[in-house]
Amino acid sequence: MPPMTPLQTTRFLAYGTRTGKLATTRPDGRPHVTPIWFVLDGDDLVFTTAATSVKGRNLQRDGRAAIAVDDQAPPYSYVMIEGEARCTDDPEELLHWATKIGARYMGDHRADEYGQRNGVEGELLVRVTPTKVVAQERIAE
Repeated sequence: MPPMTPLQTTRFLAYGTRTGKLATTRPDGRPHVTPIWFVLDGDDLVFTTAATSVKGRNLQRDGRAAIAVDDQAPPYSYVMIEGEARCTDDPEELLHWATKIGARYMGDHRADEYGQRNGVEGELLVRVTPTKVVAQERIAE
């Protein structure tokens, strides 16, 4: 079960349409986990969410986040990131990144549609800067 290099980690996170599983902390300390679509911007993971969603409210209150991304096919690999989230509702940034995320998960032909849908008022752009990364490949070999 070898660890991934930083370049392998970046390639793994950017490959295909793997989703992230985002963990945040509720006000009473209970965990909240939900899938997310994301893209990379350097080392940061970038995604959007409704400002009023559980994850949106949690991240605005407490910026700590953990994200797991895995390959669900043998021999299995994963990346786990702990980091600090920063939220913004800047319309230009929201539209830009929502369009990039739409292109990744729905294809270039639907990127603008998803950008217009998810880059709107009431949404947040969330940028998670890693503070810890664990990345393992081929764990079932």
